Amino acid sequence: MTVVLALGVVTACSTGDGADATPTVTTGSVPTSLTRSAPALVPSTTRPEPPSRISINFAGDINFEDRRAQLLESDPGAILGAIAPVLADADLTVVNLETALTGRGSPASKAFTFRTDASALDVLRGAGVDVASMANNHGLDFGPDGVADAIAASTMKDFPVIGIGENEAQALEPYRTTIRGHRVAVIAATQVLDDDLIPAWTATQDHPGLASAKRVDSLVGQVRRVRPTVDTLVVFLHWGVERDTCPSPSQQELALRLVAAGADIIVGGHAHRLQGAGRMGDALVGYGLGNFAFYAGSPEAAATGVLKVQTGGTQPLDYQWYPARIDGGGSPVPLSGQAAQDALETWTDLGRCTGLRP
Repeated sequence: MTVVLALGVVTACSTGDGADATPTVTTGSVPTSLTRSAPALVPSTTRPEPPSRISINFAGDINFEDRRAQLLESDPGAILGAIAPVLADADLTVVNLETALTGRGSPASKAFTFRTDASALDVLRGAGVDVASMANNHGLDFGPDGVADAIAASTMKDFPVIGIGENEAQALEPYRTTIRGHRVAVIAATQVLDDDLIPAWTATQDHPGLASAKRVDSLVGQVRRVRPTVDTLVVFLHWGVERDTCPSPSQQELALRLVAAGADIIVGGHAHRLQGAGRMGDALVGYGLGNFAFYAGSPEAAATGVLKVQTGGTQPLDYQWYPARIDGGGSPVPLSGQAAQDALETWTDLGRCTGLRP
């Protein structure tokens, strides 16, 4: 295990029982992170090694309500400004945009409804984000016009949103990019939809909406179709039980099916709490990214961070956690020093109930 602090690097060799050797300290200015690397549980598949090593950042739930709505008008760069250097320090950065992207429509009959306009995509881009998932239980909070408006905003701002479409094929269409010869695809879907909204919000063959992970066969089939065309396949999900810090059985079952179908990285959120990460065979599963730029009414809800995954080349996949905390205005701020160390230990402990390998 390698623990990296903001003012130096503390390196310790981890033994099988979790004991650490005496650490050595290397000075230098680097972000806070926890790196864990180990060989895969099962032999690698026969797919050729990707041509280069790349890094992908993942962060959790973002909306533009309350103080963030005010900043969107007056000082948009401040919303993610503190965390932007961490977000931008990767080849690709993916987040969950948990809001409708429209100025039309009426609010759904539910406790909380969120919406913002296309300027939110400028904020994401300015902070180093490359693509956002809208496959979540707030993506259509203001009705079906939100599908066309989100697509129009994405086109106008030349900023990709995924997990939403005029039909299921478009909603499940992955974001694709090639980085130094390394082909990446990101598919998004939600396992969380209000029961009474499922028919209206779910994208089908002839109905606009969100990519639904409840339609498991469709999602698994898309993973199988995309798998041969890329070097790294990511599935970004909205899933889990609110306020639970351990994955639900349905999360675990879906992760198993997606890994079997060929997913390399499965990450997501919805619980508004951090959940653990680890390896399932050759794949990485991060069950809960938590809130990111969002309400945070408790210390648990305010715990956040950025998950960086490095993959490709001849090295095994490995990952790092960059801890942060949501401030009173709902913006994430990186941690350092003892606060970062404590947050890293808490995040690591979350892996104990996942059934995953570190």
